[in-house]
Amino acid sequence: MAGLHGVGVLVTRPEQQATPLCRLLEAEGAVTLRLPAIEVKGIADRRSPRAGLGKLERFDLIVFVSANAVRFGAALLDQRRDLSLAAIGPATARALNQAGYRVAIVPATGYDTESLLADPRLTNLTGKRVLLIKGREGRELLGAELVRRGASVETVDVYERSPAVTKPADLQRAAEELRCGRIQVVTATSLEIGESIFALAPAPMRDLLRESYWLMASERIVAGLAHWDLRRAAILAASAEDHDLVAALLRWRATESRA
Repeated sequence: MAGLHGVGVLVTRPEQQATPLCRLLEAEGAVTLRLPAIEVKGIADRRSPRAGLGKLERFDLIVFVSANAVRFGAALLDQRRDLSLAAIGPATARALNQAGYRVAIVPATGYDTESLLADPRLTNLTGKRVLLIKGREGRELLGAELVRRGASVETVDVYERSPAVTKPADLQRAAEELRCGRIQVVTATSLEIGESIFALAPAPMRDLLRESYWLMASERIVAGLAHWDLRRAAILAASAEDHDLVAALLRWRATESRA
């Protein structure tokens, strides 16, 4: 019997990122239901930011902060293959590789800002020029810390996140699946996604969410959602990578089966 047989998962990633995770979960026997919590869209006019960048070779390092930054911002590189690039984690590095670019710096472990900043090559950046390609209203830690380490930092926002527009019928279906127990696990691969799910849900559904198991991608997300008074211990994945999420759920399921 498949390892996740009998497990139902509410997948809350943006629509375009949900399919690979759903396929992996279903291959392990899980039932999935998609309910995107946020939408990710490119910023409509990127001509002005590109024009303002000047010659890219003036930057000692260009950092992509997410796979979405690659998706919406790789065109800014103008097919230049001689630039020094950094990726915040393996998914971002993989997206750059698939776009035909070599990545010079990627964290040995982890996938977040803290993991990238731990790279010894970023310890002393005195006199260096760094370009961050990112989403609007993202975390400010990376840029601030690079400046503290001596770098001159410029940023360009190439995408933005917004709460998903969800049909009442989709919310009603998700609530019913939670209520009857066919869905037991809710995913939260970012703090913003977790908050957005609660913001979208009507009050009765919020109670069902509190009683559910939550599959989360970091301790930071666990801590950030603590104010929602979740009733069950989080299922913690090693990262937001699809295979790490599935592996964490398989470990949890095996432990639950032995209980």
